[in-house]
Amino acid sequence: MSEEKLVDERAAVVVEQLELFSEFLERELIIDIYLPARMNPSVQYSLLLINDGQDLPKMPFDSILSGFIETGVIEPLIAVGIYCGEDRKMEYGTAYAPDYLGRGARAGLYTKFIFDELLPFLRKHLQITSFKDKSFAGFSLGALSALDIVWNHPNQFNKIGVFSGSLWWRRKAYDEGYDDEQDRLMHLQIRKADFYPWIKFFFQCGALDETADRNNNGIIDSIDDTLDLIVELKAKGYTEEHIHYLLLENGKHDVPTWGNAFPAFLKWAYKSKK
Repeated sequence: MSEEKLVDERAAVVVEQLELFSEFLERELIIDIYLPARMNPSVQYSLLLINDGQDLPKMPFDSILSGFIETGVIEPLIAVGIYCGEDRKMEYGTAYAPDYLGRGARAGLYTKFIFDELLPFLRKHLQITSFKDKSFAGFSLGALSALDIVWNHPNQFNKIGVFSGSLWWRRKAYDEGYDDEQDRLMHLQIRKADFYPWIKFFFQCGALDETADRNNNGIIDSIDDTLDLIVELKAKGYTEEHIHYLLLENGKHDVPTWGNAFPAFLKWAYKSKK
């Protein structure tokens, strides 16, 4: 394990970059830990895990978080950006089942890394035995992975941030008898599971996320898939109190768009009650 501290003495956030070896994934992972510059041992901190953590410096996430912490807009928060590996399309996805091309076959191992390696490491490294609460967020396929992990471990998390989520993830190709109701893997999981009323969901889509429109209804697939997932959640018992949907009219499937959306997520998830 190696460590590098990225410090700006004027900032309210310090970034620690570490390399962590995973026995499950059989590789080194880079993580960036975004910490309040002045940690208070008497404060109980929330923990936010973020897939595709390599995208955060491009926003730049540390400036967004620093501004909110410095002004007291959000509650005390520690965020961890988890860099993806070369095998991203195998490690992300749904542990429930791979997609029709076999992608996501290592999603179960990635989940084990999160619970059996990353979280114990963070508790030890930060000397925090328990967090106030835990949330997970991600972008695109990383968002699907985050949602899959939260949904299948509801007692571990209370919020999820899905930015341009790959909710089209399916078990059949479009030319192999694909059906919206039966073949989208995340939608199926939600339909078959119980109701976990403490979990809240933040979904962001960009009107320019893509151009594909498989059912020719005039709505791009990324928006359709997200709205359909929200329908599944509401059928399960979730209400507007649990779900926040943000559509950015000029939003694209890219880091600048997700950077523009992230402040809304942070204020939604961690807005200070003071």
